[in-house]
Amino acid sequence: MKKLYSLALTILISTVGFAQFPTTMEIDTTWLPDEVVMPASPLKMQVIFVGGYDMVQTTSTYGNPAGEAVAKQWHDFIGFTPDNSSNDLGWVSVNHEMIVPNDSIGDGGGMTVFKVRWDQATDSLKIVPQTLSDGRSGDFFNVDFVNHTGETGMNCGGIASIVDGRIWTAEEWFRGSNQDIADRDASDFTIGTGTANGISSPAGFPGFNGETISKYQNYNYMVEIDPREAVAVRKQYNWGRQAFEGGVIMADNKTVYLGEDGTPGWFSKFVADTAGVFTSGDLYVYKHDAAGANWVQIDNTDLNKMLNYKDEAVSAGATMFNRIEWVTMDNNTGKVYFTETGRDNPGSRWSGEHAGGAVHAPHHIARATAQGTDADSSDYEDFYGRIMVYDPVTDEVTVFLEAGPAMPDPPTSPYPYRALSNPDGLSVFYNQGNSYLLIQEDLNGTSHGRVPAGVQNRTCEMYMLYLGIQNPTIDDLRRISIVPKGAEITGAIGIDDNIILVNSQHPSTSNPFPFNNSLTYAITGWNGVLSDLERWNPQVESSFNFYPNPTTRELFLIEPMDVAIYGVDGVRVKVLRNVKYVDVSDLTPGTYFVKNSVGETKKLIIR
Repeated sequence: MKKLYSLALTILISTVGFAQFPTTMEIDTTWLPDEVVMPASPLKMQVIFVGGYDMVQTTSTYGNPAGEAVAKQWHDFIGFTPDNSSNDLGWVSVNHEMIVPNDSIGDGGGMTVFKVRWDQATDSLKIVPQTLSDGRSGDFFNVDFVNHTGETGMNCGGIASIVDGRIWTAEEWFRGSNQDIADRDASDFTIGTGTANGISSPAGFPGFNGETISKYQNYNYMVEIDPREAVAVRKQYNWGRQAFEGGVIMADNKTVYLGEDGTPGWFSKFVADTAGVFTSGDLYVYKHDAAGANWVQIDNTDLNKMLNYKDEAVSAGATMFNRIEWVTMDNNTGKVYFTETGRDNPGSRWSGEHAGGAVHAPHHIARATAQGTDADSSDYEDFYGRIMVYDPVTDEVTVFLEAGPAMPDPPTSPYPYRALSNPDGLSVFYNQGNSYLLIQEDLNGTSHGRVPAGVQNRTCEMYMLYLGIQNPTIDDLRRISIVPKGAEITGAIGIDDNIILVNSQHPSTSNPFPFNNSLTYAITGWNGVLSDLERWNPQVESSFNFYPNPTTRELFLIEPMDVAIYGVDGVRVKVLRNVKYVDVSDLTPGTYFVKNSVGETKKLIIR
């Protein structure tokens, strides 16, 4: 068995005031780390899969014999399929966003699968060696796309069904012609019957088999794979050809919500005729101002319409979003969350679609108006992005959490302790019946406070948000991990209530091994963190209260107010007006008193 890479880092994480988090942990916000920054004990980190280093088992491809090859890089989505028939945890599926030709793995992107179990003796994850039905044996397996569905490209987000563990990978690599693809064979592609060079494509798709399309049109679908056998199953032609990033299958095993990473990006819905059968059903695009239900049906039995989904969405007057990326669902409430990653000046990018009939989401109109411009203007700014929520009960999409805070360029100093920019990866982690949103950054710029002043290299962070908090703000986020310089943090998924898997994608090659490669790592020990502590409930607290207490560097007030801080000698050391957050990192550890404008006083301990 291949040895796993076990690394224990001693950097603390700030979790004070967070639902069920201990009050003594912090994280070092070093903005140019060359390793993964992660929580200290009782949380532990373990690297389990390294791109460009670990070997994957391959099938016979392009006439080359089956064998093994070095795994591709740029890890993005992580899927998980539980194994309910053994003591193993299940199968892990990792996307590769990098586009490179490969004689053994296949041209374009790709995917690697492996199986894991929890080893009680070592308190760590172990890779489970396997032998697949096609004869491949080993630890890591390349998913065979070429011989089943044709090549794949830029595999970014995806879907991991909470119902039965089925996995789809998202092809975000939108191409406009055969000259834009990197395939060695750019001949026309015939669905279900193979390609011109004789490579079989037995998966096919009911209703579309025998249809011939240009090779570039065989990209940009959600593609189902079988992680147990490491093969592609089918491309979901009936969900439309889009620059897909995220999706989620609801508990009914019929309804699928889908997001496109574009400006504009469309929020779509598919409803299967039969639970678990996604080859037949109806497809809709979201239109917030539609009469009746906020969904407009698009004919997904017409292949031409599916190949040109954007045209259909524009004609339907669909709502335009600024880069929808990952989509997830809270199984405790049934609400759907998605990231709207944002980009600097979206106005000129969607003005054509707007002129063609598509409509701006209400929050973009409001934002543009507040900036003294309109959403079609090149002056409209959307630097930081946000998290959106769709409530199937009200049929409405609204802003759940604005990223930020907004800052000038260069950003203000001191840099805020919490700043969320360009949220991308998104999933819900469940622990002891509670729901926690895992939010991952993919900075699409370095200006306006997306990184501190003077930092040119993107450094991305992952935050956790307790979903029991009503009307959350940036202050409610708790930083969980930082990836090395140059890397995007992505793919986070809880595979049980004690383990979260995360990807560090495309880091700087100057980082030390293995952090100079894309890698998949686990953060374990959550049951030791999310337990046995009282949850702070603002509804039962006095209006004059603050947390954490004791603290080391920051203080949060229940509501904004004027406060003064005094030392035990009666000397006033701080006066602040209308604040909810106080930075006390500059104060000497000891005992202080916090006094509000009506004279109420409470003791504060700074450590």
